[in-house]
Amino acid sequence: MTPVKRQNFERLMSPKSIAFFGGNDVEVAIKEAKRRGFTGAICPVNPNRKEILGFKCYKSVNDLPEPPDASFIAVPSRSVTTVVKMLSDCGAGGAVCYSAGFGETGDEGKALENQLNLLTGDLALIGPNCYGFINYLDNVALWPFAHGGYCPGFGAAIITQSGMLSSDITMTQRSIPLTHMISVGNQASLNTEEIIDFLVDDPRVKAIGLHIEGIKDIAKFQEVALMAIERNTPIVAFKTGSSKIGQSLTVTHTGSLSGDDKLYDALFSRTGVIRVSDPVQFLETLKFLCISGLPKNDSVVAFTCSGGGATMIADYSEKIGLNFPSFRPLSKGKLKKLLPSIATVSNPLDYTTPIWGSAQKTYPVFYEAIKASNAATAILLQDYPALGLDESEAYYLNDAKAFIKASQTLNIPAAVFSTYPENMGKDIQRLFIENKTSPMQGIRETLKAIKAATSCRHKRNLLNRNPPRALHKGYPLRPLKMLDEAQSKFILKTAGISVPKGILVKSNDILNSQVNIKFPVALKMISDKLAHKTEHGAVVLDITSQFELEVKTKKMLDFITQGNKELATDTFLVEEMSEKPIAELIIGITRDEQFGISILIGSGGIHTELLNDNVLLLLPTNKQEITNAIKKLKLWPILKGFRGGKKVSIDNLSLQIMKIIKLFERNDSLLNSLEINPLFVYENRVCAVDALIEKLT
Repeated sequence: MTPVKRQNFERLMSPKSIAFFGGNDVEVAIKEAKRRGFTGAICPVNPNRKEILGFKCYKSVNDLPEPPDASFIAVPSRSVTTVVKMLSDCGAGGAVCYSAGFGETGDEGKALENQLNLLTGDLALIGPNCYGFINYLDNVALWPFAHGGYCPGFGAAIITQSGMLSSDITMTQRSIPLTHMISVGNQASLNTEEIIDFLVDDPRVKAIGLHIEGIKDIAKFQEVALMAIERNTPIVAFKTGSSKIGQSLTVTHTGSLSGDDKLYDALFSRTGVIRVSDPVQFLETLKFLCISGLPKNDSVVAFTCSGGGATMIADYSEKIGLNFPSFRPLSKGKLKKLLPSIATVSNPLDYTTPIWGSAQKTYPVFYEAIKASNAATAILLQDYPALGLDESEAYYLNDAKAFIKASQTLNIPAAVFSTYPENMGKDIQRLFIENKTSPMQGIRETLKAIKAATSCRHKRNLLNRNPPRALHKGYPLRPLKMLDEAQSKFILKTAGISVPKGILVKSNDILNSQVNIKFPVALKMISDKLAHKTEHGAVVLDITSQFELEVKTKKMLDFITQGNKELATDTFLVEEMSEKPIAELIIGITRDEQFGISILIGSGGIHTELLNDNVLLLLPTNKQEITNAIKKLKLWPILKGFRGGKKVSIDNLSLQIMKIIKLFERNDSLLNSLEINPLFVYENRVCAVDALIEKLT
């Protein structure tokens, strides 16, 4: 956004005056502004009414006493452009366009939305088709419905493309600290990336939460996400929406494996963004980040007053890879003296009911165990009694306060969490927040939030040392031409990528014994229409003699001409069979109009779709990222010598894959996709056994 537009966005978020355009719809919005605590000027604009809720109505923008800092627009869609143009011309700050009937309604609405975008100028416009925003820090709400939300002076700023979800979040009973709630709607003017750019400059914003269906400007998103890392502001993304696969990619295996959703995964991984899969985990992760921050590693010390609770923690932590370090032998002896005889000294630690509720006894246990574990995070499992049955609540709080004191004395991030989300009331949650301890709800959600936070810390350290380069630009799709296998392999070979030894011949050459090649061989019919030869009977492997080669050639010709005559050619590739590899990979590089260029690395050959074992990276990348991607594959144990098998040089394999990437990048304006499947992988070399390249025409 331009400097002027940024200043106007600041005016919008912290206004001294608000204009409300509309009738009945603005009544609730005015009430919400007042309820939130807004004390500035409120100016309804409606040519047909004298007043709204006791506030004098103005007939138009021109009648307002001064250009408003903020406006709430709730008029019919056809009238929105007139209002926006007048606001822009008079020097207003910004506006929320609650009105619907734009891009979400079809071609006519899209045309109206494009017109709206042209008219905004430097006006900071949120929407259209959105709920608006709540600025909890400055007590400003331009919001069309009753809203909740809690702000202790810091917290998460949430940007969402769903108005209803944003409203639901403000009503949750999870005490997530909030600084902003911004519903962006269609993003005709201001988009999510620009709003992130604005929010990361506020130190009170401890984390940013995104509920998104899509991102408009991928390159800008990478830029602001990396900026958030510099500002120590984690981003959590809850991405929804079905995966879309570009039509140009469907001729390859890569196209069926790398859809829109995987590209978002790659983008988030590249930029250190935490991705969550459900709305509850979204809030719990943000809550932990805002209150407890980013632990230095994934080591945890956990306390329960139940053997069952300790087991549940241990079981789920093992699944997600959290580390529970053992206590040192000397420390174990100290803990045994502090604990009842029935207690077992372990991590997670069940400190047992005989000392439950007695802070004088539990504090030294918490202190010694946290110190002895050298863990990065401390957690305490407590399910509080229900309202009306809370005679024992004081005992729970005694232990919680002792735990908080111990964790703060040792300067370690801490959380108190419940097995069942509802078993921790709002007052208790707020008490913990006041004491800088996360009140977490749900075992799974708590442990996943900690794991996400520690992974974010690790990724952040890597990105600070070696930030990714700018993404390749996406280009509008152009007509495509698929090269046949022989042409594709020729391009690979000239780039220094090994392919099997082979010759291109006609059927008469084969039938007249004019093929000079070492058996066993593979026979392949060559056509730019045969993307997948196996499905059409256009490939035969392990042919051991000249006689068998002749027989198979005749049979292949007969089979294809009878069933798929339009695919048949009289050109064949006869290749020497490659020796059995240690493993087979698929390497697929594809172009996306929005994301630029990406590479898919995965288990190849017959396992491509069967295992769905692959990693997607956005380009440009580097050798270390390629190595890290390979190590994430299920195939990795095979590559590193499973059960005494041969080991692959991961350094050489990564170099060979980088060579393939450089080939594509050198020909960026010419190639649309490149797939090698399988890539045979040996100890110190690779061989592209099958290849398919699509050119841009």
